[in-house]
Order: sequence, then structure tokens, then C-alpha cells
Amino acid sequence: MTNSDGGIGRGEDRAGEGTVNYRFIAAIVMVATIGGFMFGYDSGVINGTQKGLEAAFDLGRLGIGINVGAILVGSSIGAFGAGRLSDRIGRRGVMMLSAVLFLVSALMAGAADTSAVFIIARIIGGLGVGAASVTSPVYISEVTPASVRGRLSSVQQVMIISGLTGAFVANYLIARYAGGSTAAFWGGFPAWRWMFWLQAAPALLYLLALLVIPESPRYLVVKNRDAHAHRVLTRLFGTAEADRKVAEIRASLAADHHKPKLSDLIDRTTGKIRPILWAGIGLAVFQQLVGINVVFYYGATLWEAVGFSENDALLTNIGSGVLSIGACLLAIGLIDRIGRKPLLLVGSAGMAVTLAIVAYAFSTAVTAADGAVSLPGNNGVIALVAANLYVVFFNVSWGPVMWVMLGEMFPTQIRGSGLAVSGFAQWMANAAISVSFPALAVSPGLAPTYLGYAFFAAVSFFFVRAMVHETRGRELEQMQG
Repeated sequence: MTNSDGGIGRGEDRAGEGTVNYRFIAAIVMVATIGGFMFGYDSGVINGTQKGLEAAFDLGRLGIGINVGAILVGSSIGAFGAGRLSDRIGRRGVMMLSAVLFLVSALMAGAADTSAVFIIARIIGGLGVGAASVTSPVYISEVTPASVRGRLSSVQQVMIISGLTGAFVANYLIARYAGGSTAAFWGGFPAWRWMFWLQAAPALLYLLALLVIPESPRYLVVKNRDAHAHRVLTRLFGTAEADRKVAEIRASLAADHHKPKLSDLIDRTTGKIRPILWAGIGLAVFQQLVGINVVFYYGATLWEAVGFSENDALLTNIGSGVLSIGACLLAIGLIDRIGRKPLLLVGSAGMAVTLAIVAYAFSTAVTAADGAVSLPGNNGVIALVAANLYVVFFNVSWGPVMWVMLGEMFPTQIRGSGLAVSGFAQWMANAAISVSFPALAVSPGLAPTYLGYAFFAAVSFFFVRAMVHETRGRELEQMQG
């Protein structure tokens, strides 16, 4: 049941004055984070389809890199466009648009008969991924209390990893049932095509679920729809708190009450880019320079390259996904207790060490007379354990915390613009790492490549110490630019 506010029917969940309606908040957070699930699924589904793409479109290493990386072109554009578009049509409006893009991409990618059509389909999906990646965290941060904002915003990363793991599981089951990713499946179509078509179901669910949640009250105030914002805030926090928050949001906007614009990112006093934007860009870029999406996009190919079978490689992906979800749940329990910055520092240090160990293990790889590659002695186990510890360190820190901070660290006036630029930088870094990996894996090789990721993880530790300020427990209207 819906009401005129675009929200879930009030019923017995209606918040009383001075109370926080946690049931309502939890419901709309879960709907918003379906976008994270789609983000993860759309990013991870490519992992098990590369043999099918190579066979169907006669692709070499460069071709595989372009087809895999196509989503990132759309994602960078989608992230930049969504940040600004969310200031025009609303946070919910952008999420609904991203749901439509996910649906179109799933159907089109599975049906593609040429590499060009597939690339276009993946760019369309990337637009949805980019839009969801920056809009969902902002929306969640704008409808949740400061005391639990970190843990509720972290649900986004849990859903991203759940989407990735869901894609890994679906790929594994479809390939196993069909007899391989290139074998015929339902309707005589190759299994890899069904791996893409399957994501149409959660995309449709996402679109329908978005119809029953309200728009962000902070966006509504920016658009001078204070009465509507007051109704939404009353449902979230009660009447008395709604009165106070509308006044606080209004006061936090620019003194001349102009609409948010990209030029707000430049400090009028100094004429320079605001320091908070550099911090946001740094967080976004370093999250990718540590190489996490090499695991997400090329996990199966990576493990096969060092001697794992296709079946074992896909199972390894699933194991990594389960560990990632566990790490994200740990982050949810810690982020509002010990803060964002300590988690980032621990994550940076842990990733630097574990990536260096993976690099060492890969440096010992040997090639047999028949061309088969393997890691001697216990080095295969060492590589697998270190890689999974790396995934744990990432998902207890930089995975969820980066998105939490980008969603909350910017003042209301520049939140959309700050997310647009930071999100664009994040996806450009993602593209650079992901598209370059197939070539780097050949020359200079896996070991030097992973050592490079370890270097960036170490540098990120010092960046956090110098540039990142703690935001735990602070109201959004208290954020300084």
C-alpha cells in the first residue's frame, strides 16, 4: 500500500513524535540497496562469461579487455551524470532510471550477436551501475540517523558483495548444469548468455520496489518543497524532529539559496577547489588502485592462469564472495563504534601486506613442458589464503567505508556535485586497473602487477592519515567543505 508521499503504507509503523521509525528506515534502506546488489551482479557476471565471449566473438586478449571494461566506460559517465542529475530529478528518480538501464542491459547483453552490440549493452549497464553506486549511498545517508548512519550505509557494500557472489553462484550452477560456460543451456542458447539474462529478474524487482519509497527529504528542501520534506521526515523521525531538521537543512544551504551547481566545488574565498573534494577523489581512486576489481572481474581467469581448473576457479570465487560478506558484516558492527578512519588505516596496512605475499607466491610460478602453469610446493595455498585475507581486509574497510564517507562527508549544498566528481574518478581508476590487467598479467607478469597494487595500498595508509577526517556521529548539516 502506498500513500501520497510515495512511501510504504503507514499502518502500525507510523512513527510517534520524537521517535525514530527504525522499521520504516530499514525497509527503505533495503530497497535502496537493491541497487548495490545490481551493481555487484552486473560487475561480477562477466567473471564466468569470458570463454563464451571469446568463442562467440573471436576475441583476443585486447578484445577481452575491451569487452570486460566496456561497463566501466558507462559507469564513469553514469556516476558523474547521476551526481548532478540527482540534484535535478531526485535521488529516487535516478535510482529508478538505473533500474531501467539494468533491465535493458541484461536482456541486450545476453542476446548480443556481435562484440559491438555486447559492448553497447555493457555500457548501458555501466550507466546503471555508475548511477546506483553514487546515488544509493547518498540517499541512505540522507534518510538515516547519525548514530547508525555508518552501519546502515554499509549495507550497500554487503549488497554489492551479495550481488557479486550471486553472480558467481549463478555462473557456477549454470556452467555446471550445462557442462561449461560455452555449452548449450535452456532453449539451445549457450550458458554464458543465460548468465546475463538471469539478472533481469532482480532489475525488475528493483524498479518495482522503488515505487514505494519516499524521496530524500534533503533533496526536497533543496527544491523548496519543505512541506513534502516535513511529511517524509515526520515518518522517519517524528514531528518535533522533522521541524528541527527542515530548519537545519535549510540553514546548511548556500546563503543566497541558489540551486546546487558544479561551481560550488570551488571555494569562493580562495578561488581553489575545496579540500574536501580532493579527499573524496583520493578515497575514490585509492579504493581502485589496490586492485580489488581484478579479483572481481578476472578471478576465474586469474586462478586458471596459475593451475586451477575452471570448476575450482569458479568455486574459489564463491568462497571469496562469502568471506567478503562476512567482512562487510564485521564492518557494519564496527563502523559506528570505532569510526571510519581507523578502519581505513587497518585496511590499508592489511592489504599492503597480503598483496605483497600474493606477489611473492605468483613470482614462483613454473611452466611445465605441456604449457601448464602451477605454483610449486605450498605456494598455491599461500597465494589463495593471502588473496582471501586481502579480500577480507578490503571489505572490512575500504569496500564499505569509502562509499559511506562519500555519501556523508560533503555538505548538503555540494553533495551531488562532490559525488559526481568523486564517482567519476572512482570509475575511471576502476577502468584503468581493469582494462590494463590482461596485458599486465602477461608483461611484466602477475607478480610485479600485484606488487604494484601493494604499493598503492601502502600509499593509501599515509593518504588517510593526512587527508581524511572522521565523520562518525556527525549530522550531515555539520559537515564542513
